[in-house]
Amino acid sequence: MRKEDVELTAIVTVADDGGSSGKLRGKLDIAPPGDLRNVLVAMSDMPSVYGQIFQYRFRAEDGPLSGHPIGNLVIAGVSEMQGSTYNALKILSKFFHVQGRILPSSESALTLHAVFKDKTEIVGESRIADYSGTIDHVYVTNTCNEEQPTASRHVVNAIMTADMIVMGPGSLFTSILPNVVIPEIREALVRTLAQVVYVCNIMTQRGETENFTDADHVRILHEHVGVPFIDTVLVNVEPVPDAYMNSNEFDEYLVQVTHDFKGLQTQNVRVISANFLKLVDGGAFHNGDAVTEEIMRISERRSQ
Repeated sequence: MRKEDVELTAIVTVADDGGSSGKLRGKLDIAPPGDLRNVLVAMSDMPSVYGQIFQYRFRAEDGPLSGHPIGNLVIAGVSEMQGSTYNALKILSKFFHVQGRILPSSESALTLHAVFKDKTEIVGESRIADYSGTIDHVYVTNTCNEEQPTASRHVVNAIMTADMIVMGPGSLFTSILPNVVIPEIREALVRTLAQVVYVCNIMTQRGETENFTDADHVRILHEHVGVPFIDTVLVNVEPVPDAYMNSNEFDEYLVQVTHDFKGLQTQNVRVISANFLKLVDGGAFHNGDAVTEEIMRISERRSQ
């Protein structure tokens, strides 16, 4: 989308507690930098070598630096220097020539809680997929205090003044919903006049969306917000070739999301089904150009 003539704002989850992000947020009491790092690189127009440097991860034998991407350390350092992740992102966005704004969903690290159908509650984003069960709902708490989670500055205004909100693709329960269930963001999604578009995942995910249809994804989002709020759903209908997926590299992905167009109709959403598939290195991804083209068409139709 950054190639188009649009004003972009990315709202990024801060509930990651695994790997490098988890270690840094625990040691420094900052919002986890991993997802923010990836978005900085994705929205930058700097030469690719800068992104490669920022994404470089220290090797296992590198002692205290083991497993840390350079970018995580930079974001953590600038956050400490500036007193907040929000301020750090403002500086780093200029440094990386970011096309748009990047906002953490909250300025405090959040802890994700998953309540399963059997009433078991798992605490921590990195532990949720390890439990064998079906998730009923998720919610977030502040990691460092008992206060109710609040949205980062300018997040609510960005949602309320947008022409379009695009959600997904990504892990439904551990990447998308941690943003949605922050009370101020949930309320803004209900009140905004923006067109809300959900880009449905291509593959189901182990420990999160096993056996899910596209209608199930939308239903879960609506249940967490409390009312139907999604206007349009993009659904990929191109099949992933049998035995194509590299199970060693993409072992958390299971099978392709099945279609339930009648179920989507009952959710009162407009469905756009097309070939959005891109096969890369044994993985099944969305074709960014095809998705962008469809989003721009939706925007143009709305403005007419």
